[in-house]
Amino acid sequence: MVNGSINKLPEDLVYCILLRFPVKSLMRFKCISQVWYHFIQSTTFINLHLNRTTSVEDEFILFKYSIKEDAEEFKNVLSFLSGHDDDALNPLFPDVDVSYMASNCSCTFFPLIGPCNGLIALTDSITTILINPATRNFRLLPPSPFGCPYGYHRSVEALGFVFDSIANDYKIVRLSEVFWDPLNDYPGPKESKVDIYDLSIDSWRELDCEQLPLIDRVPCAETFYKEAVHWFGTIYLTMVILCFDVSTEVFRNMKMPRTFILDNAQFPGLVILSESLTLICYPNPSAIDHMQKVTHIWVMKEYGVSESWILKDIIRLPPIEYPLDIWKNNLLLFQSKSGLLISYNLNSDEVKELKLNGVPGSMSVKVYKESLTSIPRGLKL
Repeated sequence: MVNGSINKLPEDLVYCILLRFPVKSLMRFKCISQVWYHFIQSTTFINLHLNRTTSVEDEFILFKYSIKEDAEEFKNVLSFLSGHDDDALNPLFPDVDVSYMASNCSCTFFPLIGPCNGLIALTDSITTILINPATRNFRLLPPSPFGCPYGYHRSVEALGFVFDSIANDYKIVRLSEVFWDPLNDYPGPKESKVDIYDLSIDSWRELDCEQLPLIDRVPCAETFYKEAVHWFGTIYLTMVILCFDVSTEVFRNMKMPRTFILDNAQFPGLVILSESLTLICYPNPSAIDHMQKVTHIWVMKEYGVSESWILKDIIRLPPIEYPLDIWKNNLLLFQSKSGLLISYNLNSDEVKELKLNGVPGSMSVKVYKESLTSIPRGLKL
């Protein structure tokens, strides 16, 4: 019956009808028949569904946080949440215990990276798992085989999860510093190392590169935008945005706004607001006079042109640990000093507690749009 009906309809019409359905419904439709299964699994349909016109109402939240169970033990939890309700985030699936990723909440700087085409990487800098939150498919990636000689120390400073549209491949980028670290002497000079994992060949490789800026490990940094991944770095006491172009595999630096001053009074964060690269300069959470400080929001109007930074807004937030992401194009999500997930409406200045909490410094949030994007050899959670 189904086979006969679908065969009578023009293929374009079937595509248009099915493209309106969420991933959860399409996953059920695959069970109707082999025709529907292969139709929905086809590369053509997956790409059309990925690139269909959507709105901020189609955004979902991936939320990682830690719960302190006793003095030295932490439980790390991954939640999949719906953002259709402005007053609450509702679970889409049962929470996943990811405590095996780290024994405590020290993975603040390497929790969730991405998203790329609906995929997100969960990592603690050693173990990395690719996840499609909508389909529940995942894949454990092999660890990087690159270490360092005896007596030297290799410190992973930054990670990125990117999609190379020219090579049609996903990549994990790992920035490290290697230096001589003797027991009874000062550490030696640091050397930059870059490892890249290519999903298509399931293998790591080292990339030859010149000395990189000193990476600034701030929580809200790694951002994939305009075919490049971005972090913060410092060159001779001057902070820059370090960019890695995915296809050419070349590093470049972008200047911060002219009035930005690198000191201990303010920290930077990177997000995407209204499809533009956005810099959030927020007060140092350790500062005593935190309440007297304000948060500056800068928008780069023309990507890659440092002179195009404009000061969009100056806001006063409650004491925060760090910003997390932008949700629905106007809600700044951040973790409060007390460990609550908070939203700040950039249009109305309204502050809301979202009834989610965790150990201060343990939260990570990624706003993403669901997709049918498959992960080769993926398994079910």
